[in-house]
Amino acid sequence: MTSIFVVLIIAMAVIAIAQLSRIHQLSNNLRGKREEDISDTSNKVNAFLMLSSMFVYFGFVIWQMVVWGPYMLPEAASEHGKDIDQLFAVNWFILLTVFFGVHVLLFYFPFKYYRRKGTKAYYFTHDNKLEFIWTIVPSVTLAGIIIFGLITWNKIQKTEDENPLRIELYAKQFDWTARYTGSDNEMGNANYLLVSGSNPLGIMTKQTINEKLDEYAADIAKLQASLANVMPDHKREEVEDKIAVYERFVARIMDFNNTKRNLNAGLDDQLVKGEMHLPIGKEVEFFIRSQDVIHSAFMPHFRMQMNAVPGEITRFVMKPTITTEEMRIKMDDPDFNYILLCNKICGSAHYNMQMDVIVESQAEYDQWMSEQKVFIAESGNTENSKENKIAEL
Repeated sequence: MTSIFVVLIIAMAVIAIAQLSRIHQLSNNLRGKREEDISDTSNKVNAFLMLSSMFVYFGFVIWQMVVWGPYMLPEAASEHGKDIDQLFAVNWFILLTVFFGVHVLLFYFPFKYYRRKGTKAYYFTHDNKLEFIWTIVPSVTLAGIIIFGLITWNKIQKTEDENPLRIELYAKQFDWTARYTGSDNEMGNANYLLVSGSNPLGIMTKQTINEKLDEYAADIAKLQASLANVMPDHKREEVEDKIAVYERFVARIMDFNNTKRNLNAGLDDQLVKGEMHLPIGKEVEFFIRSQDVIHSAFMPHFRMQMNAVPGEITRFVMKPTITTEEMRIKMDDPDFNYILLCNKICGSAHYNMQMDVIVESQAEYDQWMSEQKVFIAESGNTENSKENKIAEL
């Protein structure tokens, strides 16, 4: 009911303003005054109103900074995050300087140069000095920002640890999977042709290769058997084309066995969903892939963001410096967790594509890792131990 009254009041106010405007126009017509005739008094009043609105506008901007400032991200929880924050600070300083400087001129000029009777504006067609200033100054400033950004980026992407923790972040609608390298600290190769229900990341081992070859062999045999049935020519062509595609897939997959790849590297990889753990002070090298569309791995508290591009492997290096428990104390929030988000709108459930990130001590991390299953167990081979399976291959 209250909302209805508010709407009615607003509607009545709009109608009243419209009627007052019509009365003012009729009054001017009766006095023989043209609408375009503006007095010096009116110009002066408008000039002072423009100057006054500058203080109101700046006050509103500063008020927003003060009120919403506490809702910004807390201090960076990664080593490179300090460099990112410094880069942002420099950019904000330049932006705010230009913002306030330009708006002072925009508000002051109408106040200073409002129209007066008997005055005439000075007209000139060109000024080399002005052209030089507003071309060179922005160019030098932007070049400085770009160089500073490139230095920061190169510093971030540099791996200083000889043996960093390597983790793959695998994105698909609408889910994240973190793959750890296991005890050998070597990431197993992967290929989309090997993706299946038991191998969601397409990890490349002799077992997964043979399983996929068997699957395609069964599909091809089924399609070839269907050709014995009577069917329209266009349907027969569709089946034959599908067989040809599967045969090309088989040829490519068979090449995996003939390469120099270490097909045992992926056997001890560990696939994790729901939450990812990281040890404090350990450099982490992320490799990021996508199964379907463009996603973006975004960890705001670590100042990390990298696109996940189908068909490409992107990379990001990060070293966490504040544990989850320490950040909970700093923020006075016992329920706080770092989080991995998707920062590209990737579909209807994009909002739900996230994973908790737990930063903890090395001992806590080692304990958690010891509880995670290795890939061969994930792929349904729990009857054999990892050592036996590697021996078989």
